[in-house]
Amino acid sequence: MQCGEAKPYNSAPNDLSTQMADLLVLYYSRHGSTRQLALHVARGIESVPGCAARLRTVPPVSPVVEIAAPPVPDTGAPYVTLDDLRDCIGLALGSPTRFGNMAAPLKYFLDTTSNEWQAGTLVGKPACVFTSTASQHGGNESTLLSMMLPLLHHGMTVIGLPYTEPALTETAGGGTPYGASHISGGDGKRPVDEHERALAFALGKRLAQTALQLARPL
Repeated sequence: MQCGEAKPYNSAPNDLSTQMADLLVLYYSRHGSTRQLALHVARGIESVPGCAARLRTVPPVSPVVEIAAPPVPDTGAPYVTLDDLRDCIGLALGSPTRFGNMAAPLKYFLDTTSNEWQAGTLVGKPACVFTSTASQHGGNESTLLSMMLPLLHHGMTVIGLPYTEPALTETAGGGTPYGASHISGGDGKRPVDEHERALAFALGKRLAQTALQLARPL
C-alpha cells in the first residue's frame, strides 16, 4: 500500500506484467471513519496481482481565510496532486456525508480539475465511491450518488457492488449497490464491522480487476 510517492504509471501500457498498476484511493476524513474504509478498499485493490493502491487525501477548507495547510500533512496519506489523476488507471473516491452530499474539501479539489476534464485525463478509467455516515439513514446513498456526478462528467466508467456479494443483503450497518459505506455512530466511534469491511474490500478488488481489463490493449 503506497502512502508515499508512487512511480508514474502509463494509462495505456504496452506490457502490464512488467510494472505495478497504480489505483488512486482519494478520500477526505475528518474523524477517521472514512479513512478506515479507504484502507479496506486499498487492501482489496492490492489483493489483485500487479495492482497497488496509492492513498491520497485533501486538505481541509474553511469559509474564513486561514494559514495555508502545509504541503505535506503531519500524519496519514499525502495530499493528492493532479499528477495522481494522470498516473492512475482507476479511482476510488471517498467522503463522509455532509447533509447528504460529499464534504467540501473533496468537492473543492474536484472543482480544480477542469484542465484534466478538457484533456480527457480520466476518460475510460473505472471509478468507485465510498462514504461514512453517523446514522443509517444519514444520507449515505445520496452522498455516493453526489460523488458519481463529477466522475461521469470526466468520462469515467463508474462501478458499484453487485448483489452477488453476500454481505450486501446480510449487512445491518453500511453497504449499498452504489458503493461501500460505513455507519460510524453519533460519536463517530463505531468500528467498521465485518460486512462493511467485506464490501469495501470487494469494491477495491472489483475496481482493480476492471482497471486491468480496461487498460489492456485490444
